[in-house]
Parts: sequence; C-alpha cells; structure tokens
Amino acid sequence: MISPPWGLPESCLRRPAYDPATLLKICLNRVPSSRRLERETQHNIELMWLASRLMPDFKTLADFRKNNGPAIQATCAQFVVLCRRLNLFSKAVVAIDGSKLKAVNNRDKNFTVAKVEERLAQVEASIARYLAALDRADRQPSDVAEARTARITEKIAALSEQMKNRQAMRHQVSLTDPNARSMATSGRGTGIVGYNVQAAVDAEHELMVNHAVTNVGSDRAQLVPLGLLAQEATGCATLTVLADRSYLNGGRVPACEDTGLPPCVAKTLTRAATSSDSLQDKILFTMPRRTITLAPPAST
Repeated sequence: MISPPWGLPESCLRRPAYDPATLLKICLNRVPSSRRLERETQHNIELMWLASRLMPDFKTLADFRKNNGPAIQATCAQFVVLCRRLNLFSKAVVAIDGSKLKAVNNRDKNFTVAKVEERLAQVEASIARYLAALDRADRQPSDVAEARTARITEKIAALSEQMKNRQAMRHQVSLTDPNARSMATSGRGTGIVGYNVQAAVDAEHELMVNHAVTNVGSDRAQLVPLGLLAQEATGCATLTVLADRSYLNGGRVPACEDTGLPPCVAKTLTRAATSSDSLQDKILFTMPRRTITLAPPAST
C-alpha cells in the first residue's frame, strides 16, 4: 500500500464533498431529470450562479434526492411557514390544478383489464396456431418432426405460463413502477403511464402552497383533499378555492362549504345545458360584427 505523501492522512487527499445547501439549490428546480439537471448546471446561467459554478454529476444529484427525501420535504414545509410569517397568504384564495407526470414505466409494461383480455386472446390464438403446427409436424419425417415438436412444445409451455400470469391480473398492473397507472391526457391517443400531481397555488403571489401526488387520473375527487391541505398550510379558517371544470362534482361542493372551503368551479357544459329546451349559456351567443363602409371624399 502506498502511503500518502508528506505524512498527511488519506482523508486529506480525497475530494471534498459537495455542500448539501448547493445540492439542494440544484434539486429544487423545475427540471425533474437528474441527467438534465447535470446539463443545466453547465449552461444555465441562473443555475450556474446558484451553484457557484459547481457541476455535480447526475449520480450525485440522484443519490442526494433519494437519501434526503424527508429533509427536502421539511425544507419545503419551512418555506410555507416563512410565507405565512410574511403574510403572503393573507388573501385566502388559492387555485388548484393537476398535471400528469410520466413514470419510469413503459406503456408495454402496463396492463389494464382491457389490455389483459386482448393479450389473452392473442395468446390463445398463438397456442391454437402452434397446436396446428404440431399436427403438421406429426405427418413429416421423424427426425424433422422431433426437432419441431420439441421447439413448439416449449413455446406452448411458455405461452401457457404467460396466460396464467395474465389471468391473475384482476386490476391494472404496472411491472416496472407498481404504483403508476395509465391515465388519459387532453390529446387523443396520448395517454401516459404516470401520476396525477395536484398543486394549490396562492392567487396573489403565485406561490405553491401545497401539493399531493395520486395515481387516480380524474380530478373530480381531488377538490376537498387538496383544499384541506392548502387550508392547513395557509392557516386560514376560510379559504376560497378556484378550479376548472374538471373538478366539478355535485357531491363535493357541499363538503367543501362545510369545511370552510367555498369553491369557485367552472361549470361543465352538458347536453342538457346546450339543448334548445333549456336556458342557453351566454357563451353560445355571438354578436355579429358590423361592417362600416366609408365612401371616399368627392373629388373637386
């Protein structure tokens, strides 16, 4: 073993660790990917200033977030407490909305009930095709038939085992990330496998008050839970909640009012609201533009 030069201890020759405060500044960024954060520290001027031109690699950032999750959450909670001390939440009005975040789970590794039934039908068709191939192999010469029979039998056994596993799936299953679920997005045919992140934002200063992560794709049941979290974070006894029409749920509105959360939710346009037999919404009426024709002045 080679001893350190000048009689210094080995610990003095190691590279000093990054300051946790610096790593926290980098991780508390809107970029979720650690690899992308590493690239941002190399060309993003704001992040370079925050990190004092330090450029930790993605593994260091990922390990820091993984090993210090509770501490990062406590830091965010202290930030909310600081905002309360500065009376930044005095207006008692928050806006809530949700965003779909993609999980580390490929769509091919996610199985819904409909997808499992479709896959079972494909497996049954494959087994029937291989059984027919076995019948044809029996009519061929013995050497060729034995080789094909052994290979086809192995495929049938593998498909049968796969069918048993699929039949055991009574609900949606994600193989890579068990908690992720398939969710529909606004675009047609653009569903993702991920999570629904709900956020409550102060209406005056646009500061995030609280958030929640769920694997339920719909927002209709999230009005009361997120409103209570925002009410607890702001410390307001009565908190007005603003939300879009995806949160409209007739059974949840009285529950919000009973808990001190008067909601202001956009109304969903239904067929009954737009039919000719009922009152019409004002957005269905348009005022035609008037065209004004100006005659040129008469020439003298």
